Amino acid sequence: MNSEIVWMIIGMGVVTFIPRMLPFVLFRGKELPEFLQGILRNVPYATLGALIFPGIFFIQEDIWYGVLGAAVAFAIAFLGANVIVVVLGSIAVLSLYSLLF
Repeated sequence: MNSEIVWMIIGMGVVTFIPRMLPFVLFRGKELPEFLQGILRNVPYATLGALIFPGIFFIQEDIWYGVLGAAVAFAIAFLGANVIVVVLGSIAVLSLYSLLF
């Protein structure tokens, strides 16, 4: 294997490792303020929304396909269903929609 590639892989590993390890080293034994903890608790939801929301509108040429699938998924999830039920319900409704239209 080319030595440049090996050094590049090692460099990428170090660059990935440092931001993950740095908070553990800097905040060892310290408590974050409640306000900051509240913000950090919402980061996964914000990231998930940022990844999913554009896909709703660009899923197919027919924008209603994505809007209908998202609406059904949100409604089923709001009722408190399991994630599998939400996915299967959305797939079922979109299958019917594609058969009818």
